[in-house]
Amino acid sequence: MTTVAATGPPSSTLTARSLTKQFGARTALSSVSFELSVGELVAVIGPNGAGKTTLLSILAGVQRATSGEVTLAPERIGWVPQQPALYSKLSVAENLRLFARLEKLADTESAVERMLTQTDLEQRAGEEVGRLSGGNQQRLNIAIGLLSEPAALLLDEPSSSLDPRQRERLWTFVGGLAGRGTTVVFSTHNVAEAERYADRVIVLADGELLFIGTPPELEGTVGGDPRDFETAFVRFLHSRGH
Repeated sequence: MTTVAATGPPSSTLTARSLTKQFGARTALSSVSFELSVGELVAVIGPNGAGKTTLLSILAGVQRATSGEVTLAPERIGWVPQQPALYSKLSVAENLRLFARLEKLADTESAVERMLTQTDLEQRAGEEVGRLSGGNQQRLNIAIGLLSEPAALLLDEPSSSLDPRQRERLWTFVGGLAGRGTTVVFSTHNVAEAERYADRVIVLADGELLFIGTPPELEGTVGGDPRDFETAFVRFLHSRGH
């Protein structure tokens, strides 16, 4: 049974309706529905194999759902996969220019300059991508996802390979995007990260949507006095048979 807590603000950006994805006899997603608001920062959490990446890739239009509907067109959604899709021998600016042309943006150079500024990569513009730190590569990866100025940005495990300082810089940047009205959805195995940065969390397990609401609301469903959000999350999963 799905536990649905408080609804978000009325101005919605993206709605998923009964998304289902089957791979042969296996159901990766089972009738998942939710509505996300403008400028909302949402974490998708759950055990391994829960369907987190499948959900994000369907929202992005990378995969097709077996059934169901996404209300926002793929061209209005930025997609940042876990593994950076970058050309290591090209410079930062050359990567941005290439992807801007692939997206057929009307003013390629303006888009490149805008993203260099927005991601604070101006000083790295001429640097070969393969020589960048993991944090700067991830910022470039996100910059590519933002080239078309999407209404929603999807990030699959964006901080998994970053050190603590790089993670802090990443989330400061992502928080700024949300503050300017971009709806941001990210998957993570780090539930403390979800608690700290997300307005709401979506909990998936075995392809089923178990909960959507704020971290405190999730803690409130398990009763008692869990010592931290991770403990509450594990208790919640156990209470739902996972």
